[in-house]
Amino acid sequence: MLNKLKEAEKRYISLEEELANPDIFSNQEKFAALMKDYKALTPVIEHYREYVRVCAENAEAREMLDEQLDAEMREMINQEVKDTKQKMELLLDELKILLLPRDPNDDKNVMVEIRSGAGGEEAALFAGVLYRMYSMYATTEGFKISLMNANETELGGFKEVTFMIEGDGAYSRFKFESGVHRVQRVPETESQGRIQTSTATVAVLPEAEDVAIEINPSDIIIESCKSSGAGGQHINKTESAVRLTHKPTGIIIECQEERSQFKNKDKALKMLKTKLYDIKQREQNEKIASERKNQVGTGDRSERIRTYNYPQGRITDHRIGLTLYSLESFLNGNIGDMIDALITADTAEKLKAAE
Repeated sequence: MLNKLKEAEKRYISLEEELANPDIFSNQEKFAALMKDYKALTPVIEHYREYVRVCAENAEAREMLDEQLDAEMREMINQEVKDTKQKMELLLDELKILLLPRDPNDDKNVMVEIRSGAGGEEAALFAGVLYRMYSMYATTEGFKISLMNANETELGGFKEVTFMIEGDGAYSRFKFESGVHRVQRVPETESQGRIQTSTATVAVLPEAEDVAIEINPSDIIIESCKSSGAGGQHINKTESAVRLTHKPTGIIIECQEERSQFKNKDKALKMLKTKLYDIKQREQNEKIASERKNQVGTGDRSERIRTYNYPQGRITDHRIGLTLYSLESFLNGNIGDMIDALITADTAEKLKAAE
């Protein structure tokens, strides 16, 4: 590992020299690529240089122990040897994590799709709860949210809702939310007070870069239509909504949130590119990343990654066995602790696989 770090430092120094060259600014594409590599390497090299410095302090302290010292000074030096050794071990552990291969999509924006699953109207209401939860969390974290398509029910739930979350590292924070979310609660329409179990599915897709996916215009059927939904302020009387059908895959995209048909078409194309990009990524990673094969399953109650139990006020993530008793706060967007725990568990699995 140390040899790998030495090579990384050489690469880092080379990048510094290239970025300091005034001529590089004339080629913005190359400058951006070099800067991206430089930023990715910076935390690794900073930790490595700190490790080298602490190693030198440890060696210097051990050499001093060979000298004639009084008891008080020897005790101080022994403590320094112990402290620097502990710091070296800590820095090595942090370097192991930093050297793990990064998900190339981690820094990207994400498109999130929430669909009601088993449970009828109650499932649609729960889809609305999840949309609100993610919106509040994203806002707290400084991400920008853009609603792309929504199919509302009469009671204010969603049969499906699609939205974009934009900001540095959005995918890294939301990617573990893909799957079936199960809710256990007494529906408002239940007169007997019986608990109902319903589900909603969540898919989190990294936004496709313009250069990643090329779409042949002849492969797309574009139709204009009137907006659907429960009415009220969301209804659009003009035919500004857009439906795209991608003939090779059969994917259908609808976008109705903008008043302008042009803007809806632009958003719909972006959604289509993102879906096609996800298909491409899953095909490439199928053999080595089984956890990304199927993000949402069928929506059946038994296929769940997380359960939200209202009577007990708890949330349980079944992948890592973590239960939190803070349901109200969680549904108000305070989901950071759960996301951190999922990231930690994923990192631990990667470290184990790298051994």
